[in-house]
Amino acid sequence: MSSSQGKQLEGIVYRTGEGAADRVRSGGKTRLLPAWATEWSLSVNDRLLDWYGIVFLVVLWELGPRQGWIDSQFFPPPSAIVAEALKMAQHGELLIQITSSLKRLLQGLLAALAFGIPLGFLLGGWFPRLTTFLRPLLRLLGQINAFSLFPLFVLFFGIGELAKFAVIFWSCLWPILFTTIAGVQEVDPLFVKVARSMGGGRTTLFVKVLFPGALPSIFTGIRLGATTAFLMLIAAEMIGASAGLGWLVHNSSVNYVIPRLYLAASIIAFLGMGMNSLLHFWEGRVVRWKQTAEI
Repeated sequence: MSSSQGKQLEGIVYRTGEGAADRVRSGGKTRLLPAWATEWSLSVNDRLLDWYGIVFLVVLWELGPRQGWIDSQFFPPPSAIVAEALKMAQHGELLIQITSSLKRLLQGLLAALAFGIPLGFLLGGWFPRLTTFLRPLLRLLGQINAFSLFPLFVLFFGIGELAKFAVIFWSCLWPILFTTIAGVQEVDPLFVKVARSMGGGRTTLFVKVLFPGALPSIFTGIRLGATTAFLMLIAAEMIGASAGLGWLVHNSSVNYVIPRLYLAASIIAFLGMGMNSLLHFWEGRVVRWKQTAEI
């Protein structure tokens, strides 16, 4: 902020100078606040701005069943959902359902990464003509919904864990493969020529040029694949599983335990958001050169 006097918050707060105290009018009276306190309050307000709508919805949802605006039998208040969560957490049941789903997701995602990324580099970097030849077939396979193949997976692998692993693997593979190929092909050819002119072999070219250049695109594929696979996993667990969040949704619906049903749905939503945020965080830590280039 400059040292000149400026107005903030529609004339309520007046900045008098860098590091100086701010005047805050409240109820016709004027009181002084340190500049750091004003900056802190504005920063907190900016960070919480996206959450105001959610807080308003939760409060309205809590009041609705209690005031008789909506039927609590079908729309239990958030307090009842939290009480159900605490009840399940005390017995360790909630942790079992969450870890079961996350374990399946992680196994399928890691397998798709181990298979899709090397294949993407081979097709995108070393065999571009083969990529052009196979592109229609790959696009066709990528458009097939993994859950529609679940009966086929069950036929081949049975109703156990291998069928659900196949659903996750299929859902993650194609976004990772396609974005890896696109990331390799979008690397500036000038960088490749410079690396080769300096005597760099295939290993150096991969480590120093192709892999760093394709990383942003690969992370995009991981986010897309993980999000889609998580939803497919929930659907698969509803059909054939003895534990997991999808099983929890199905079991709660069959036994008409409505607070537990809303609890499972809420956990699925928050896990999806958290997973996406975590991948964004790791992308910011790993692909630091991209931020430097944007600056």
